[in-house]
Amino acid sequence: MTKAVQKITLSPSRDIPFNKLVLSQSNVRRVKAGVSIEQLAESIAQRTLLQSLSVRAVVDADGNETGMFEVPAGGRRYRALELLVKQKRMSKTQAVPCVVREGGIAEDDSVAENDERVGLHPLDQFRAFQTLRDLGMSEEDIAARHFVNPATVKQRLRLASVSPKLHEVYAEDGMTLEQLMAFSVTADHAHQEQVWQNVSRSGYDEPYQIRRLLTEKTVRGSDRRAQFVGLDTYQHAGGGVLRDLFEHDDGGWLQDVVLLDRLVTEKLKAEAETIAAEGWKWISVAVEFSYGHTQGLREIDGKPVDLSPEEQATIDALNAEQTKLETDYQDVDDLPDEIDQRLGEIEAALTAFEERSIIYDPVDISRAGVFVSIDSEGRLSVDRGYVRPEDEAPQEDAAVGQDAHTPSSGGQGSSNPGVQRTAISVAGGAADTEDDDEDAARPLPDRLIIELTAHRTLALRDALAENAAIAFQAVLHNFVLTAFYRFASSGSCLEIGLRTPNFPAQAPGLRESASAKAVEARHESWKARLPKGENDLWDALTALDGAAQASLFAHCASFAVNAVYEPANRYNQGRVSAHGVRTRLDQADVLARAIGLDMVQAGWRPTVDNYLGRVTKPRILEAVREAKGESSAQLIDHLKKADMAKEAERLLDGSGWLPEPLRLVDPDAAPVGQEGEAGPLPEFLAGDEDRENAGDDDPQQLDAAE
Repeated sequence: MTKAVQKITLSPSRDIPFNKLVLSQSNVRRVKAGVSIEQLAESIAQRTLLQSLSVRAVVDADGNETGMFEVPAGGRRYRALELLVKQKRMSKTQAVPCVVREGGIAEDDSVAENDERVGLHPLDQFRAFQTLRDLGMSEEDIAARHFVNPATVKQRLRLASVSPKLHEVYAEDGMTLEQLMAFSVTADHAHQEQVWQNVSRSGYDEPYQIRRLLTEKTVRGSDRRAQFVGLDTYQHAGGGVLRDLFEHDDGGWLQDVVLLDRLVTEKLKAEAETIAAEGWKWISVAVEFSYGHTQGLREIDGKPVDLSPEEQATIDALNAEQTKLETDYQDVDDLPDEIDQRLGEIEAALTAFEERSIIYDPVDISRAGVFVSIDSEGRLSVDRGYVRPEDEAPQEDAAVGQDAHTPSSGGQGSSNPGVQRTAISVAGGAADTEDDDEDAARPLPDRLIIELTAHRTLALRDALAENAAIAFQAVLHNFVLTAFYRFASSGSCLEIGLRTPNFPAQAPGLRESASAKAVEARHESWKARLPKGENDLWDALTALDGAAQASLFAHCASFAVNAVYEPANRYNQGRVSAHGVRTRLDQADVLARAIGLDMVQAGWRPTVDNYLGRVTKPRILEAVREAKGESSAQLIDHLKKADMAKEAERLLDGSGWLPEPLRLVDPDAAPVGQEGEAGPLPEFLAGDEDRENAGDDDPQQLDAAE
């Protein structure tokens, strides 16, 4: 016979006046920290009591009911109701719905009510907020009624807008809340799902990696182009912006790169048109000019506009204030915010005086030009006063014009308007793309080797300029080769003349590298010490002591360094010449070893732009394997080329790894090559057929075929 199941009986409920209720000592909640009675009271005032109190009758010593009821479960609600009574927003005799308990233990009821309470899953809350907004509540109303700030509501609504498929994964604990936050950067559900499919299979699914994949075809709001145009202008033109509500995003990500570039070009051209009114012969416009773009041009001299007595007094006062503040706070580790702000204001004001307009001779203006670009902070950069060799005036004409004209301000136009129309040209173009052939033995592309050795040449120049003894020896070596060895005319990497060789290609980051800045600073320092006219140069050099002469000699000699790989001059740079003697690139290795050149110390590190995005996948893996070991290489060996390059950049950061063209060459070391790996770099005298094949493939097609 089946035993009958005993049915349960629920405790009865009744309405009890609030003044008949007291808080029970059996309530287990003792700690009040983090318990907001005020918010709960406000919620009850808005919605009434949504959950009954659990009460027990209070009995006297004889066990008789007294008419009072204690509250062992529901203490927060009781205190919230008590607060409403004190605020006179509720009558003390207001009937309160209660569940009257008789059996069991009061403390057990209190523990159970608190332990068995389950809060909303975060996803349910996101969706609930979305429903409230769909029903007409504003974000501010939702925030006020649920006691959060509007920014939190925006975040939760953004999370509610993520792909429903990803919501399902999150609901099943298939991804973390931080990962879901990363996906909220974009509203493109298809893109979100594609990225999740990729990262979930690879295990390479950190939130920052998800954000990077979702924004890889955008431009950061901190980019110089975005700063120059301005976010408002870009958005007014119809450009979309991705924003991250959970992390600092430096202004977000601009989605329409084509629109941004068009706006940048238009604004730069408009600025150039304004500058053209000054009477310059030509203006060259670019987002960024390559390193050494003024090489071979003569820079004309100008005179800053004279300061008025009032301006000079202002400068003196600012300098005095700056000195006083720096003295008063010299022993303080962290400056007070107001002092730090004031010092910044003083520096900005002094810089404005230093950058005041320059006055040029109108004759010089008529034959010179201007470079208009954007600096690294997104500000307009105007570099006036450069004369091309073909625009130089004959000497007799220049002599006649010396005293025929009065100076003209470079910021206020020429004294001969309308004589010529300024030629404005926009520089720049699409960057070269390289192949993604899977053949590990394929040589590095010529352009990449050019760029890498350009970095090395500049660093070698900087290092040589700091070592006068080696510089003297290098130049002496060059002279001896030329005078005593028949086949040594091209056997040195110092092109003494003094002729400064050009860089045949602009390597990414070359202009802003530490070596470039050091060379430029040293050059400007010497320029300030030397006389303006060449007739006085001999006496000026004679006045220098031996150490200064040696330092200047090393600086000048450094400009002759040419360690750049040039495909057109293969006969001049292979490992061994036709006569079995060292050639230019071999001599560059000798010089680098003598100086102890370290490209890591010179500031070079592998990035997607300067190496990893330009080589084949086996070479990327080889780099990671050399620097971090096989286990690190296995972390990324399943990724597509673009993703692999980005992750390799992160893995190699700080490792000190260098591609072979940038390493110090050990002449006694045997070539290294391991079966199954990318293999050694090719000889510089690789066959023409190999080099033609290295540039024919379309990297986009290769990526699609993986």
